Amino acid sequence: MARRDSRDRDDRDSEFVDKLVHINRVAKVVKGGRRFGFAALVVIGDQKGRVGFGKGKAREVPEAIRKATEAAKRNLIRVPLREGRTLHHDIDGRHGAGRVILRAAPPGTGIIAGGPMRAVFETLGVQDVVAKSMGSANPYNMIRATFDALTREQSPRMVAARRGKKVTDIVGRRADGAGEALASE
Repeated sequence: MARRDSRDRDDRDSEFVDKLVHINRVAKVVKGGRRFGFAALVVIGDQKGRVGFGKGKAREVPEAIRKATEAAKRNLIRVPLREGRTLHHDIDGRHGAGRVILRAAPPGTGIIAGGPMRAVFETLGVQDVVAKSMGSANPYNMIRATFDALTREQSPRMVAARRGKKVTDIVGRRADGAGEALASE
């Protein structure tokens, strides 16, 4: 029984892809010299719309990465994706001095984003997105701002349920508006 539980846990762990975003080394000066510690920032995701991040601190790098990965697994969020490849709409996110702008992109665009945001999109499973980081270049702030934006992402189905309408009413109106604008020109 215990063997099956450990195998199930390994299967569950293998479904996630993790990316190490940042490692910070800090030194504490003590009587005998310096004592080093490490802080790791890890992003984890299943490449199907679930993503999380975590940070861990320890005296050795591998232990800090392990702690960060465990923390990331505890705070996973689900993000609705359009056609499983991009965002449904453009969104802004903020955290502290960090501000990010995420934009949906047509097929073939790829991930156009800087360091920490790129790690989030790769683990999330987004293939086409354009992102811009403004303000803080601190990886912690950039990740948190990106997650702030992703938590506010809404699919047409979610909007329709909230407004008590059909999905076709919401999506169809956007397509009709574009068609009418083209017809008048």
